[in-house]
Amino acid sequence: MPTAPTTHQAQQRGPRKLPAILPQATPALFSRPFFEQKNRAFWLLQAAGWTGYLLLRSVSSISNGLTLAGIVPILVESIIGYCITLLLSALYGSYRKLPRISGGALSVLTLIVATALYAVLDAFAFSLMNREGNGINLTLVLGTIFLNFTVLSGWSALYFGINFYLIIEDQIDQLEKLGNQASTAQLAMLRYQLNPHFLFNTLNSISTLVLLKQTERANAMLSRLSSFLRYTLANEPTAHVTIAQEVETLKLYLEIEKMRFEARLRPSFSIDPRCAKARLPSLLLQPLVENAIKYAVTPQEDGAEINVSAQLDGDWVQIIVSDTGPGLRQQKSRASLSTGVGLANIRDRLAQAFGPQHRFETRSTPGGGFRVEIDIPFQLDEPAREAA
Repeated sequence: MPTAPTTHQAQQRGPRKLPAILPQATPALFSRPFFEQKNRAFWLLQAAGWTGYLLLRSVSSISNGLTLAGIVPILVESIIGYCITLLLSALYGSYRKLPRISGGALSVLTLIVATALYAVLDAFAFSLMNREGNGINLTLVLGTIFLNFTVLSGWSALYFGINFYLIIEDQIDQLEKLGNQASTAQLAMLRYQLNPHFLFNTLNSISTLVLLKQTERANAMLSRLSSFLRYTLANEPTAHVTIAQEVETLKLYLEIEKMRFEARLRPSFSIDPRCAKARLPSLLLQPLVENAIKYAVTPQEDGAEINVSAQLDGDWVQIIVSDTGPGLRQQKSRASLSTGVGLANIRDRLAQAFGPQHRFETRSTPGGGFRVEIDIPFQLDEPAREAA
């Protein structure tokens, strides 16, 4: 009998060896850890900024012929500016609670008042140290306004710029957290779909055995069902298990199915020891084996063989679940199980767990049979996920 045509349902994987992407060095000043403690970051920036301003003004004045004694007014000017910007930070912080327009208008007005105050205090200090008497020279006040406004405007721009950066970073963190929670919830939903589906088929078989008055077999199947559920329900729905653990779960499941099919069901396993500790989503392969039982073992009088293999291929783990059943038929596709879960569920779980870094393909084999090929990255660690 001619074999059915080969079909694909695949997610293309990336190159075999993923390039190691090294993060570019980020200046410590603007890296996220620097701003984890915002108060500490503010005081460090405040001290560094005004110290740099003092050094720059001092070097510029000395190069223009000013004596060391003339540095004292510059030192006083820097101290006054330091204190005024502390007041500005407190006022700007309180304005953030106001509506945007009124807060912006108050910020501009505060900057103008602060500039005038800075210019008066700066002129007073200069006249006190360089002239007789305590009078303030109006010309000196007007002469210092431009420099003071430039300094305070630059400081204000940095203040709002850094705060805007921190707000964006917080929003990004919140979006990532919400995305992780949504992904985890979807994984849990996909995983929980399998439990009622499996229970329905197994309990239906037990019911059939009871109706046939085969109580010993029904009790044995119930006992193995309880062992299987105890094993599977111990894992979190979004947990990743090792291939060795997944194979043990499959063997528990097949012990239940052997009660129904006996010699007609002939499973075999070929697991490369090198990938036994590789991780994959829990209960990922059980629907594939169940699919093979339904479409390969059940319709054939002599049953079928089901083989599960896992091989290490470079940085990838290749998993194959195959059977010796009739394969694909043109009239009926094996794209889903009886409850509509099956292969679509597995495809979604792989996409959630590995993104584009996986391959999922189904096909008929020459001479009859059906096989599912899955390639996933070789991972030994449990992926970190947010709790749903």
